[in-house]
Amino acid sequence: MTVAVEGGPERRARITAELMDKTGIDEPMIERLVRKFYERIQAEPVLGPIFASKVTDWEYHIQKLCAFWSSVALMTGRYHGQPMRMHIGLPVDRSHFDRWLALFEKTAAEICPPVAAAHFVERARRIADSLEMGIATTQGRIVAPRHS
Repeated sequence: MTVAVEGGPERRARITAELMDKTGIDEPMIERLVRKFYERIQAEPVLGPIFASKVTDWEYHIQKLCAFWSSVALMTGRYHGQPMRMHIGLPVDRSHFDRWLALFEKTAAEICPPVAAAHFVERARRIADSLEMGIATTQGRIVAPRHS
């Protein structure tokens, strides 16, 4: 008897479908969340200027972020980038990550059903921890993860 081994694309599609079933997250929800969140980021008095100094084409950035969150939340593999490299030189610290997370959590709670919001927030906290630690390390500071 030969047992078929599930290949990469099939396995990824199965995992994505399972996550969608479990959380209710789909691509339109991701886009609504990303658009609303970054609309708020642009208006935020501390974070907005940091983003404005780096993002020149917001539509392109939103599409990239939708692919990123699709990969993070649904394991779709749509994003192919290096987030740490893109953030490493930013003038940010713990307080910036606190603001980013508070705004993200608020937006997720407003846009998404509770299970989906919790799924996004859990991942956002891990991402924030990772970026915060990476940036702090390059600045000669040591920061322990808060959410992991």
